[in-house]
Amino acid sequence: MISLASGTPYEGDFDLEAVQDYLELFRRHLVVRYGGDERDATRTILQYGRVKGVINDLVARHLEVDEQITADADSIVVTVGGQEALFLTMRALRRTDQDAILAVHPTYFGFVGAAELADLTVLPVKDNADGIDLDDLENVVAEAVAAGIRPRAVYVVPDFANPTGTTMPLRTRQRLLDIAGELGLLIVEDNAYGLLSTDREHPRTIKSMDRNKQVVYCGSFAKTGVPGARVGYLVADQPVTGGAPGETLSDELARIKNMVTLNTSPIAQAVIGGKLIHHNFSLRDANLAVARHYHHNLTVALDTLAELFPEGSEPEVTWSAPRGGFFIVVNVPFDTTDELSEECAVEHGVRWVPIHRFYGDGKPRRRLRISISSVTPEALRTGLVRLAGFISQHVEKSTPSVSSPSRSEFLQ
Repeated sequence: MISLASGTPYEGDFDLEAVQDYLELFRRHLVVRYGGDERDATRTILQYGRVKGVINDLVARHLEVDEQITADADSIVVTVGGQEALFLTMRALRRTDQDAILAVHPTYFGFVGAAELADLTVLPVKDNADGIDLDDLENVVAEAVAAGIRPRAVYVVPDFANPTGTTMPLRTRQRLLDIAGELGLLIVEDNAYGLLSTDREHPRTIKSMDRNKQVVYCGSFAKTGVPGARVGYLVADQPVTGGAPGETLSDELARIKNMVTLNTSPIAQAVIGGKLIHHNFSLRDANLAVARHYHHNLTVALDTLAELFPEGSEPEVTWSAPRGGFFIVVNVPFDTTDELSEECAVEHGVRWVPIHRFYGDGKPRRRLRISISSVTPEALRTGLVRLAGFISQHVEKSTPSVSSPSRSEFLQ
């Protein structure tokens, strides 16, 4: 079985000894911070920790170095992975039944699940080649307000979006920031993949352009730190109306977190903190080798798909061509379902994800997502050959024997 379904990170650079070194490096960092007090350093790592986190100052330095984001350490909440960051944000935004959040569809299904758990309505916005249809965003907001719905924020993944792989151009990021300000919307920017770009001209984050505290920034060390540590974070520096002097959204998120997970494992945070210190707070530099692996795999996947489905061949199969990241969307001439995914896994030895998972409505569509992240280039190529065999076989089985289907029928 070859899985092209899971977006888990590549395991080729896993190093348990390095993890132990990171832990010790962070312990020594704490000893210096506490003026040589070994007990306080040990307590910080092994005892229950501060709800907002114990590596907030290190995360702030990392954001300045890698993303040109200036963040006060107290505006940061260290979370149990990026998934908790999304849930806490959705729960904080949901005040009444009229509250809603907008999101490009298709979108990361973890976001859809977090919004569902928080009982927060998601209003879909059309996708396009730039990552979001801003005209449709304005229309959806206007229609929602007219219907008595209160749009609170818009959720976006500007860097190598899951599932489409789209990267939002700089001009679109700036215009989104401007439009959100005009409409009174927060932007929830989810950036799990941006540091893995090999492109020197990669657009800067929306948060780095945020001068009016409109952006809640969700980050994760699951792809760039140590996946098993399950450490993410939020930058939420927005003032809270009616709150105590100086209170920000991060304080509200911490109160919610206190009732959900209490705190993020200080041992896990210590590992990430040590890695940040070891690499002078640049995870962009620390991940150059693995980023090249992902880029190579992406090239292998795109080249293999072009070989398997040359232009003008039948059945017609097309695909997205992202600049980086983990995911490619493949357009096929039949509806994809969970049942077909399982059939492909059992009979052809390759697994993929039907696109309906990223809409949250269960409606079959003629698209599927593959992931290139966790497999070797050889396994990736073999998996795509198997996928091509499944596609051809399924089209052949679905075609009435009395006549040959026309090209237009495949495209319906």
